[in-house]
Amino acid sequence: MDNRLDGRPNIAPCALIVMGVSGSGKSTIAAALAERLQWTFEDGDRFHPKSNVAKMSAGHPLTDEDRLPWLQAIADEIDRVCTAGGHVVMACSALKRVYRDILVHGRNDIRIVFLNGSQALIADRLAKRKNHFMPPGLLDSQFKTLEPPQADERPFTVPIDAPVQTIVDNIAAQVATQSTGQVRTVSP
Repeated sequence: MDNRLDGRPNIAPCALIVMGVSGSGKSTIAAALAERLQWTFEDGDRFHPKSNVAKMSAGHPLTDEDRLPWLQAIADEIDRVCTAGGHVVMACSALKRVYRDILVHGRNDIRIVFLNGSQALIADRLAKRKNHFMPPGLLDSQFKTLEPPQADERPFTVPIDAPVQTIVDNIAAQVATQSTGQVRTVSP
C-alpha cells in the first residue's frame, strides 16, 4: 500500500504540534501525550516575546507580524530537537495554515494534532481557567482566525469532548499506526 499524500511518504514523526484555539486543551493534552510517548514536552507559549504576552494580557489579539518571531522560534526549537535525534510534543495554537507552514516548513517528520471542539465547550473551559494571559474575551477572535487543517497537512483530528486519557490514547494510536496519511478523526 502506498502510504503517501502529495508525494510525501509517512515516516515516524520526531515532532507533534498539538494545535487548537485557547482553551482546547493544548498544554494538558500535549503534556500527557509527551509523557505517554516518553518524548519532551514544550509549551509554545514560552516562546512568545514579552511584547506578545503583554499585548494579549491587555486583551488585544496578536497580528501576523507579532506572531512571526514566535512561530520561527518554535520551528527552530523543533528543528533543534529533531536534528539532535530527539522527539518533542509542542503545544501551539497554530490557528492558520500559514502559521503551520512556518512550523512544519516542508518536513515530513512533523505532524499536526488538531484538538477540535465547539466554541461553547471551549468558552465554558476558559471561564473556569485562572491566571492565564489569554482572556476569555479573545475566544471569538481565535475562532474567526482558525483555519482547520486540511487533508494535505496530514493532521490527526481529535474531538476534545472526552477525558484526557482517552484523547491521548487516540492520538498515540494514530501516531503508532501512521496508516494512510489521510485526515483521520477519532471518536471517544
